[in-house]
Amino acid sequence: MTNEPPKAPPLYPKSHLLAASGIAALLSLALLVFPSSEVEAKKTTLSLELESPAEQLKDESRAAPLVQAEQNSDSPFAQIEGDEADTAKAETAPTPAAKPQDKAPGHREVVVARGDTLSTLFNKVGLPANVVHDLLASNKQAKQFSQLKHGQVLQFELDKAGQLTSLHSKVSNLETIRLTRTDKGFSFEREISKPVVRTAYAHGVIKSSLSASAQRAGLSHSMTMDMARILGYDIDFAQDIRPGDEFDVVYEQKMMDGKVVGTGNILSARFTNRGKTYTAVRYTNKQGNTNYYTADGNSLRKAFIRTPVDFARISSRFSAGRKHPILNKIRAHKGVDYAAPRGTPIKAAGDGRIELAGRRGGYGNTVIIAHGNSYKTLYGHMQGFAKGIKTGSSVKQGQIIGYIGTTGLSTGPHLHYEFQVNGVHVDPLSQKVPMADPIAKAERQRFNQQSQPLIARMDQEKATLLAANKR
Repeated sequence: MTNEPPKAPPLYPKSHLLAASGIAALLSLALLVFPSSEVEAKKTTLSLELESPAEQLKDESRAAPLVQAEQNSDSPFAQIEGDEADTAKAETAPTPAAKPQDKAPGHREVVVARGDTLSTLFNKVGLPANVVHDLLASNKQAKQFSQLKHGQVLQFELDKAGQLTSLHSKVSNLETIRLTRTDKGFSFEREISKPVVRTAYAHGVIKSSLSASAQRAGLSHSMTMDMARILGYDIDFAQDIRPGDEFDVVYEQKMMDGKVVGTGNILSARFTNRGKTYTAVRYTNKQGNTNYYTADGNSLRKAFIRTPVDFARISSRFSAGRKHPILNKIRAHKGVDYAAPRGTPIKAAGDGRIELAGRRGGYGNTVIIAHGNSYKTLYGHMQGFAKGIKTGSSVKQGQIIGYIGTTGLSTGPHLHYEFQVNGVHVDPLSQKVPMADPIAKAERQRFNQQSQPLIARMDQEKATLLAANKR
């Protein structure tokens, strides 16, 4: 028997060592065949190659369209397309850390916080209050610098003596203002950037309200109001909207540096309400007049809009006998009441001349508009009148004439709206209104060349969305 200590067991079984050697050999071979840069690129590049189904709408001056969908936020069509997809690819690749730009010794930047004034901001960069006074007094337009917004950045340039030589700020995505010191004081400059305009598509299905569904689809409040205004001749957005109604919109979108900075005109819109579909196409004729028409070329602009208040609730209908809520007796209700919050804008139902803008008995603050020789509309219980609204003045269809209130015999804020034909009160909800002129024969071919691609765009985008949602 020997006194040698027992041998320690191996740390790894022989089979494991052989396997590890094999893997190392394979990795070495892979590195020879695939350069490391290619392996890294495949790991970091995200493919977003999406092809728009409406290529014929592309203008050489426009980028690829954006597509927004309310129904499926995970759908690829809620993402960026075309040129933006290429930008997204580039952004996913690793890039060297950007070096901060060297600022001039006299450069100062301050960010507007809540409660800041121009004087407090000047004080932060070491400029006395009298400089603010001199600056604002030097130019009438210089006062725009005092209209500060939270988060706005002001950039100062100072000379070696600490005197202000220039001040500039970006007041919006498209507008920059600048003041530069001259021998005579400060000169004011405004720079307006021109955005790239491209078309975008949105689709939505009504679940609870039009505004909520439009927001989910990516439409701004102003775009939603535009859609309601365009189609408001045929659809009463105060009472006709139902869950399951749906809409499609092709509109202009303004882009700066790859970011959305605003929207333009609605080019086409389609709204299905209670199973009936209404279509609108924007068209500018050879004389430069722009209106919206149906796909067949009939004008959507009628002599009157159906509802003078957007998204209001009908609280009382036209009736030959109704118990008055204040007088407590049976009395004909010769109009329609629209309940809405105090201050809600009221629109003129059609072009005309104001016969009355003032107090009228139980109606309180009232506007009466004569539309030609046959039609009149009355708007009662107003809180007040819009600027420029007075007896004898002319108004355009859709113009704001006043605001909802409770003046006169009124139990709550609402608009009392009456409609007369040849001096006889009629129900404005059932009255058939006269139509405007259709597309002229001389314009028909030109109209079709512009409208048909827009209609096809909505058809194709919707079909693509539905197909994607079924996957």
